[in-house]
Amino acid sequence: MLKRALDILVAAGVLLALWPLFILIAVAVWLDSGGPVFFSQERIGRGFGRFRIRKFRSMRPASRGPAVTAFGDQRVTRAGRVLRACKLDELPQFWNVLIGEMSLVGPRPEVPEYVDLHRGRYATILSVRPGITDLASIRFRNEEQILSSAPDPLGHYREALLPSKLDLAEQYVKTRSFGLDCRILFQTVLVTLMG
Repeated sequence: MLKRALDILVAAGVLLALWPLFILIAVAVWLDSGGPVFFSQERIGRGFGRFRIRKFRSMRPASRGPAVTAFGDQRVTRAGRVLRACKLDELPQFWNVLIGEMSLVGPRPEVPEYVDLHRGRYATILSVRPGITDLASIRFRNEEQILSSAPDPLGHYREALLPSKLDLAEQYVKTRSFGLDCRILFQTVLVTLMG
């Protein structure tokens, strides 16, 4: 109950306080590459429910390719590079939090194909709402750089990064508390500011 109240309070506060920034970002995205300002994608949430995650679009409209993004991916626009570096593309997810599809802190929601690869493990992980940030977001904050150094970025994600993320998600679910959420939020702010 306290967690959900905090989610609503913070998400509403962010959306109200940062609406001018949202407009600036939207204009920058549109001027840079035209097309839609927002990107939405189906993800798997609590109890294997499906929902659409929202982000500011950072790739070229209608671009195709792997579900993971390595540093230097040609699909990423000029504005998108800046948004990704500062994590500003993630800001619309506060709407997902406000309406109850996500939480501020919780295992990052994955696309259906990756959930299907580890459905047994996700039965535990998806007993809680997915979040904007989690232990894996902090540990793998430079994920795009990690993937860019792998000969097969998609294979490396499936075989190495995703299982490690699942380990951290299971650890979070087993030990979750209000104090842990506050620590993850604080660390997320720190690593975002430090770049």
